[in-house]
Amino acid sequence: MTSQALVISRAEYCVIACAEAWRGDGEVLASPMGLIPSLGARLARRTFAPDLLLTDGEATLVGADGAAEGWLPYRRHLTMVTGGRRHVMMGASQLDRFGNQNISCIGDWAAPARQLLGVRGAPVNTLNNPVSYWVPRHSPRVFVPEVDMVCGVGYDRAAAAGARYHRLPRVVSDLAVLDFATPDHRMRLASLHPGVTVEQVRAATGFELALPDEVPYTRDPTPEELRLIREVLDPQGRRDGEVRG
Repeated sequence: MTSQALVISRAEYCVIACAEAWRGDGEVLASPMGLIPSLGARLARRTFAPDLLLTDGEATLVGADGAAEGWLPYRRHLTMVTGGRRHVMMGASQLDRFGNQNISCIGDWAAPARQLLGVRGAPVNTLNNPVSYWVPRHSPRVFVPEVDMVCGVGYDRAAAAGARYHRLPRVVSDLAVLDFATPDHRMRLASLHPGVTVEQVRAATGFELALPDEVPYTRDPTPEELRLIREVLDPQGRRDGEVRG
């Protein structure tokens, strides 16, 4: 590869970070929501997670190339959801330090300043199967001390509910990867995308993050992963329209 080809964009680091969310999951249904998570799931299936199940978003299981592989009726889909056999990557309008997510409204629920998507399937997702998050614009408006409404359930509330399959593997933003690998499941800065500093992430977060002694960088994609992203999965370069930098 030429030196120019080895220049890795921020969007490509985000794709890699999203793909890593499904590493080690085995034969589970990947449900990515949004372009970057979808590219990540498809990349994982083509490389280190060959057992990952993908769908067309309706009722068909598809391969990494989009070809039909099987039928997924709604009743079977629900069985996977409630039995912890699905790993969703959702968006978030607000997230707090324990992973409580809001996608419903900004402000008082009785008289919101802004109406958003609504609760949708977030409570069922978070209580019944692993859920990661993708945040394309890391800012204090998203990472807040307290969400205005709880849609997706965080670690503090899940513990009180005794949720059997609750797990929040990671949060990927345009600046960093975050997780909850702390004794009290408080959000931790797990890695920085190259070119980003700890100070930038802290300034863009509305609460104090747990910090390891040394914060690593998000791993580089391999040459083969870069080829797949650029030539197979997203040759139109749509990823760069979603991520700054």
